[in-house]
Amino acid sequence: GQSFRWRQTGSEPLEFTGVIGQRAVRLRQLPDDVQYQVVARGAGAAAAADAAALHDYFNLGTRLADLAPSWRAACPRYAHVHHLLPGARMLRQDPLECSMEFICSQNNHIQRIHGMVERLCRQHGTPLLAAAGDGSVPPAGATPAKLALHAFPTLEQLSAATEEELRADGYGYRAKYITGSVAQLLAKPEGGAAWLLGLRSVPYEEAVEELCTLPGIGPKVAACIALFSLDKHEAIPVDTHVWALACKYYLPHLRGKSLTKKVHGEVQAAFVKRFGPYCGWAHNTLFIAEL
Repeated sequence: GQSFRWRQTGSEPLEFTGVIGQRAVRLRQLPDDVQYQVVARGAGAAAAADAAALHDYFNLGTRLADLAPSWRAACPRYAHVHHLLPGARMLRQDPLECSMEFICSQNNHIQRIHGMVERLCRQHGTPLLAAAGDGSVPPAGATPAKLALHAFPTLEQLSAATEEELRADGYGYRAKYITGSVAQLLAKPEGGAAWLLGLRSVPYEEAVEELCTLPGIGPKVAACIALFSLDKHEAIPVDTHVWALACKYYLPHLRGKSLTKKVHGEVQAAFVKRFGPYCGWAHNTLFIAEL
């Protein structure tokens, strides 16, 4: 549920194909490693920078092996589920792409969000070369059909989408949030993409406050964007799963209370106290285990 740009395109070995910026990428799980292949590049995506782009996207500068031991010691529940999900880590996505994805995510499910994001890319993004895989998992040894992939649209490309067109295409009330946020970002003096990237340099609370000035972004969506794209490793997006988790294991006195802004802050503080400045990463493993 962090990114909606990836499809499983192989099973033996396990393989996924997706888009990172201006690169269409195939990932293949080997017994002791992950193999990558950049199967298409857009303008400005130099082959020499492929490894650096993947290193950045997968946040490989942060080692889970250094963080997990203290988390296991701090939380019996984490110790119980960590070995089941040893590779669960946070991505470092493009903030514009992440913002639009999570505007689409409201009151929605993963398959439908994936479809909405893909339609935005197909209709407004820059086409990349076709890559192997059509979203289905072919039999071992079979040659998959072609899958057309697109870069995520720029703000200027997204500005061509009207609320009426998006509503007709199934985005519902989210259409006005997409077009409203795009318009507001385009009006930023420094440029909307630069403004979003600049939020990486401000404290977490300020980043959330600024994100919440955009149409359709509330505290939970802002926390998702902050955690998945803005280097706010302490962010805790509180949805029904995380709320139940917090009440069950950490804050039983909150059972039966409404999830107000104050209570959201209490959940945030509880995770920081238990897991430290990278508590968002620990939360990610706990969240996946609850699904």
